[in-house]
Amino acid sequence: MGSRLALAILGAAAALAWTHGLWLALIGAVLAVAGLLLAGRPPARSPVAAVAAAEGPETTSHRLLLDASPTPLLLVDGSVVHALNRAARQLFATDDRVLPAPPLVTDRQATHLRHAGRSWRADRVDVADRSVVALIDVDSEERVAEARASAEMIQVLGHEMLNGLAPIVSLAECGLAAAEARDSDPALLPEILTTLARRAEGLHRFTEAYRSLGRLPPPMRRDVAMAGMIDDLARLFAGRWPRTTLNVTLSPGLIGAVDRDQLSQALWALLQNAAEAAGDTGHVALSVTAADGQWMIDISDSGPGVPVDRTAAIFRPFDTTKPTGTGIGLSLARRIAQGHGGTLDLLPIVPTTFRMRLPSSPL
Repeated sequence: MGSRLALAILGAAAALAWTHGLWLALIGAVLAVAGLLLAGRPPARSPVAAVAAAEGPETTSHRLLLDASPTPLLLVDGSVVHALNRAARQLFATDDRVLPAPPLVTDRQATHLRHAGRSWRADRVDVADRSVVALIDVDSEERVAEARASAEMIQVLGHEMLNGLAPIVSLAECGLAAAEARDSDPALLPEILTTLARRAEGLHRFTEAYRSLGRLPPPMRRDVAMAGMIDDLARLFAGRWPRTTLNVTLSPGLIGAVDRDQLSQALWALLQNAAEAAGDTGHVALSVTAADGQWMIDISDSGPGVPVDRTAAIFRPFDTTKPTGTGIGLSLARRIAQGHGGTLDLLPIVPTTFRMRLPSSPL
């Protein structure tokens, strides 16, 4: 009874996930159901029959769920591979056994394979000497992720453009009305035009920021001494924020193959973000160390920290809470780090700390 109840709950959860489009949750539930079925019932006429045998309404619902899943599911028993559902049967053009068995499917250490001209990721659940393998279409996942990212970018871009254009249109109408009114204040029109120019300039900056993110070129790597670049940034920081303290910790003799211009731009964006968070009376810390062939660059500040509900959005292009911000700095800094084969992350610690890791081997 316990096993049947567990199967029923898992089946209901999987059906709910499927209904709401949560495909990864559906796959997990399907694998769990298949694993319990394999572990709890000896094989009948064949391993597939062991999974799909109808022993009441509960098992029938599980069998139907397995068969209707859009993800190809395989049962691997040693060197023998069986198709568990309709998607797998169509993919391998078989009614049951897959012949010949793809070597990467029977290899428990393999995580990816090529079949039918597509790339697949093999997610498996091992049950004793058998495995249930779900084949995830990597190309399809990438297309979905790309489409989602494009839609989000278009939505954000459209929102920002409309926000920038609305006051420009309103100011232009006010300026036209002031120019036509004979009894208007003579100083009113210049004020309107000045504000209009500022708003147009802000929209222009936003557009340029969008172009810089979309057209970031590959890094031009040269051997760069980290000390010289950090000294330049420290002088710029002191000139820009003279009342904010910058503490620099730098390991001596650091030289690596990087694009100096791009990396300077990324670090400046992080320093600017930290200085604005710390304020005039705060302090910012910049630490650069090397270990295991990597530069580890930490930039922290004494500011109030990033709210928990904002941590997932801070690297999103054009997402900003600053009145005059473009929301491009952190996103561009991460793009630059990734272009160098590195990473940029917000650490879950206090004080607020951004950590960039970069390969540091010289040319």
